[in-house]
Amino acid sequence: MSTREASRIRLAADVGGTFTDVAAFDETTGELRLGKALTTPARLVTGIENGVTKAGERFSAARLFLHGTTVAINTILERTGAPCALLTTQGFRDIYEIGRVNRPESYNLFFRRHQPLIERDLRYEIRERVDAQGKVLIALDEEQVRAGVADAVRQRVQAIAILFLHSYRNPAHEQRVRAIIEESHPHLFVTASHELSQEYREFERTSTAAANAYIGPRVRGYLGELGEHLQAAGFDGDFLIVQSTGGLFGVEEAQSACIRMLESGPAAGVIGTKALCDRIGLKNAIAFDMGGTTAKAGVIHDGKVLMTGSALIGGYATGLPV
Repeated sequence: MSTREASRIRLAADVGGTFTDVAAFDETTGELRLGKALTTPARLVTGIENGVTKAGERFSAARLFLHGTTVAINTILERTGAPCALLTTQGFRDIYEIGRVNRPESYNLFFRRHQPLIERDLRYEIRERVDAQGKVLIALDEEQVRAGVADAVRQRVQAIAILFLHSYRNPAHEQRVRAIIEESHPHLFVTASHELSQEYREFERTSTAAANAYIGPRVRGYLGELGEHLQAAGFDGDFLIVQSTGGLFGVEEAQSACIRMLESGPAAGVIGTKALCDRIGLKNAIAFDMGGTTAKAGVIHDGKVLMTGSALIGGYATGLPV
């Protein structure tokens, strides 16, 4: 029997802006041990290791490691993401900035609109067009793609987001552009809108793809570093990341669809609240999570977790939709 099969220990870690919390659960005895350590921004893995030690456990003794983190959301809120570019359908360069043309605070003379994560000079229009049924109206101009990518690289971008109209119907052009970039510049983080969302609204899809590209290099590097640390520590179990849905996904997927872990910490708290409510027979509750950077709330109504398909990161007035 392998160490992994013999182990009955589950580990879970939640990395916040101030503290890193670890829980160690022994399936055999039902014992739950907790470890709390200061978050170590320069190397987040160190804070996790300290928390595991304080919980009286070792990675090598665990069969499962679950991870929730605020690294994605904090990267957006603190504007510490990677310089990135956007490739979009010709004529739609400014959709990301125009948004919905709404003014949430009509009488506020000092109102400021949302600030895009990608500046205008790094948004490139590409000649191509697909209609709402997925029919190609204008073929993809591959030379224009290569020229745009080369210019973006000269400006030292680390990531590229791709957003073409109606790619939710026919993603062929986005897929081809991804292939071109990966062939010529394999070091770049590339994200295509159809891989993240089937939303038909261009602004929301652009914002989501841009956010994924913005946080991608940092999240990918962080999860890669954590994976290497786990391997070196003798961990050979399952390593899963909490999604904003409260569900889980693997590290490889998390490193490409980083935006799906945006609310991983608060989402896990809501799912935990739901489990507690089920135990004590409570149908309605509010889950509240206050961290060092943000505070989040979720609602359990009539025994169910209330869900939404979109969120405004940064507040209603100036937030970016994801």
